[in-house]
Amino acid sequence: MTRRTLKKKAPVVTEFRTVRRIDNSRLVRNVAPLKMRNLYRTVALGAVIAAFLTLYIYQHFRCIDLSFQLESVKAQQADAAALNSSLNLQIAGLSDPRRIDEIARQQLGLTEVQPTQVQEYEAPNGAEVATVRYTRASRP
Repeated sequence: MTRRTLKKKAPVVTEFRTVRRIDNSRLVRNVAPLKMRNLYRTVALGAVIAAFLTLYIYQHFRCIDLSFQLESVKAQQADAAALNSSLNLQIAGLSDPRRIDEIARQQLGLTEVQPTQVQEYEAPNGAEVATVRYTRASRP
């Protein structure tokens, strides 16, 4: 026998696949109302806990932010107090009567008042003041 005769040919198998489209849109899963009620309670409890945690975290970070702002305002207040004290010293130095007298004499050329330049003033009595006021008021 020859080699060709020993080998048998394998039969050819043909497979057919058919595609069935299954429509599950009409199927409804039955869920027990007790399970759904428990699910809603659990979700509500989780939402309440999440809300409280969010509030706590917000307050915590707001407190930290306000403490930083407070430190900044305290630093600004200290700077303003230092500036205020330096300005008060500068005002005291500028309003010194000796300094003003020195500027008046040297830069402006002012001198002391002579006794002949001073005239005494006598205060008028009340009737004279009233007539002066009355005559001035009647002027057009």
